[in-house]
Amino acid sequence: MTDTNPLAALRAAAEAVRQQLRAKAFDIDAVQQLDHFIESQRAGLPATEKEGVVTALGCFLGECLVQTYNGTWAQGPDGTTGVGINQNSFFNPFFRVAEQLDKGNTESVAEFFASVPIRLANPSRRQWIS
Repeated sequence: MTDTNPLAALRAAAEAVRQQLRAKAFDIDAVQQLDHFIESQRAGLPATEKEGVVTALGCFLGECLVQTYNGTWAQGPDGTTGVGINQNSFFNPFFRVAEQLDKGNTESVAEFFASVPIRLANPSRRQWIS
């Protein structure tokens, strides 16, 4: 994201996807919609468009994490952009979207999203690799 205000750019991309999906909010229902959208589109996604799709959908998933789990957009230990929650967990929504695009439902963003409370309850696990 090379905008003068990176946070505004992340949120604008997330809002554009929310509108495209016609999701009412950035919540678990919206993540379910995202999951179905990824599955319906992944087989026909041209390789040349993958990076842009991962970025847009990752912004959306990240904003769902921010709004549902009181997270904040942050930079991870490895320099990647993601969402920090509770000062001890970092999630990379772009990675999660890319994984589902590559591997299908075995890497479901909806299952990941639903597992966040369990991951947060076990802070001793190295969450920054999620």
